[in-house]
Amino acid sequence: MPTTDAIPTFRPPASTADGLVVRRMRDHEAPRVGRLVRDAYAGDYELTEAYLDEIEAVGERAREHEVWVAVDAGTGALLGTVTTPRPGRRMSAVARHEDELDFRFLGVSADARGRGVGEVVVRHVIALAASRGIRRVVLNTGEQMRPARRLYERMGFERLEDREFTFERPDGTPVHILAYGIDVPGATGGPAVATAPAA
Repeated sequence: MPTTDAIPTFRPPASTADGLVVRRMRDHEAPRVGRLVRDAYAGDYELTEAYLDEIEAVGERAREHEVWVAVDAGTGALLGTVTTPRPGRRMSAVARHEDELDFRFLGVSADARGRGVGEVVVRHVIALAASRGIRRVVLNTGEQMRPARRLYERMGFERLEDREFTFERPDGTPVHILAYGIDVPGATGGPAVATAPAA
């Protein structure tokens, strides 16, 4: 695992697009963000209670990683979230190289579906990678997560079949986990979306 010295540290400004702002989660928002992302997953997929609890544990995750939120620029309403590792770290085994950034727990509020929140958040992750000089963004997702897969494929992510795996649920049902990656344009440049001062 790379050290924090291996990748330049960079504190990105909030990203804005289409009336949305993507910024770091504030500590007091953790319970609401946890409920948002849990509801986003529970509403669309059949998941174990243990995994839903892990998804909701945003406050714990924020101690080790970076939790981002997408908010409505006008009302401040929380619309979506994603988690990325801090500089020089990884969140999962899908990131195999120092110049790869992985992300997890992308979720969008049911009320915000259709506004392009998921794409704005993923573009923020790609911009974050570019700001750190990282050449590729990678992720795992489940076969059943079809809306997320459609988003990634529409944005140009490609399957990384050699990083996919299958595990069995307690009832013996096999679950195949897919892997996707996308090369980061301008990996030594700044954010790929418009920016605004951090609040």
